Amino acid sequence: MGLDDLVGELDRRLAEADAALSADYPGDRGVRQPVHTVYVPADRYDARTVDEWGAEARAALGEYGASAAQLAEALAVPTGDPGPVLTDELYELVRAKLEREPIEDLRIDFEDGYGTRPDDQEDAAAVAAARSLAETVTAGVAPPYHGLRIKSLEAPSRRRGVRTLDLFVRELGGALTEGFVITLPKVTSVEQVEAMMLVLDAVEAEHGVPAGSLKFEIQVETPQSILGSDGTALVARMIKAGAGRVTGLHYGTYDYSASLGVAAAYQSMEHPVADHAKDVMQLAAAGTGVFVSDGSTNVLPVGSADAVHAAWRLHLRLVRRSLGRGIYQGWDMHPAQLPTRFVANYLFYREGLETAAARLRAYLGQGDSGYLDEPATAAALAGFILRGMECGAVDQAEVDKLIGVDSAGLSKLARRPLRS
Repeated sequence: MGLDDLVGELDRRLAEADAALSADYPGDRGVRQPVHTVYVPADRYDARTVDEWGAEARAALGEYGASAAQLAEALAVPTGDPGPVLTDELYELVRAKLEREPIEDLRIDFEDGYGTRPDDQEDAAAVAAARSLAETVTAGVAPPYHGLRIKSLEAPSRRRGVRTLDLFVRELGGALTEGFVITLPKVTSVEQVEAMMLVLDAVEAEHGVPAGSLKFEIQVETPQSILGSDGTALVARMIKAGAGRVTGLHYGTYDYSASLGVAAAYQSMEHPVADHAKDVMQLAAAGTGVFVSDGSTNVLPVGSADAVHAAWRLHLRLVRRSLGRGIYQGWDMHPAQLPTRFVANYLFYREGLETAAARLRAYLGQGDSGYLDEPATAAALAGFILRGMECGAVDQAEVDKLIGVDSAGLSKLARRPLRS
């Protein structure tokens, strides 16, 4: 058999596997991943909420860390070598971020943060919240990503969750954007994901929304979503069942830990059961284009200065831990968590910028970095710099100076499809 005949036979034999690989692992979606998701109970949300969170975050920063030096001391972060550096420049970048875009992803919460209310109250809250969100979208001031968390599709809350989603989408109308996303909580079976697909099809048809437009995230907060009774990782099957509508997996710190019997005092984003769940989530999502998000800490920066500083140090450490593990998103539950969310991200991207740029420049044949990087690592280096640019930690002028590659070139290197 000649080479051409052999390769032709291989193509025929592997055609099905090739098609499955392309379908199941399409790669990066080519969109920005937010660094956090902010949850706001539906009855506390209106068109001013994002501005109010930004103002409260800046007030907390001004009161408990009024300068780079004061904040660095409060966070026990060095202001010079060695270690991550909290400079005046970085401090001003964080302040500007809190002014310009304090929330990257907003979720209006009709689940645990809202609770169980009479139907007429939740109906009214759904309509009011959708109108307020539409107002911000129309005004061009909505966060890049925004949406709602409905109640779960478990039997007791199923009707209420579907009704709230239907009312919300109807009221949102023409203000529905590509940044709109729905969070489906407490998923316990692949069948619930399949049911969500049916719900979205019906809601789109009912309200004239283009087919396939509505996307959703799976909240991983039950043991069943990680390991099924048959011993398989159900979260991987859930992504596949989502058929392109699933955009994210969000870890639910406290529901998941409690479900495994972890005592309340030990429930944390860094507990071993949390790490195991997130390892499985990352494996399931790798190559699919589905984002993975860490959960939250319930230790809030409120009270005395000592209490705020202690909560900030914990939050900073947990966020940096997630970033180091390759999880680039998490939850924030209070305005005063925003300063440390952005400080953690900005430290992470700025302290790694020069090394990543040097390695990428060497990969492109423009110098010697001391590393022999392969294409997969070059993609990771480009992705790192892109993430830093997208959240505001790094600007294009710096990248031009360090590498001489624009955002389109970085996207290509990161294997991120360019969007028109």
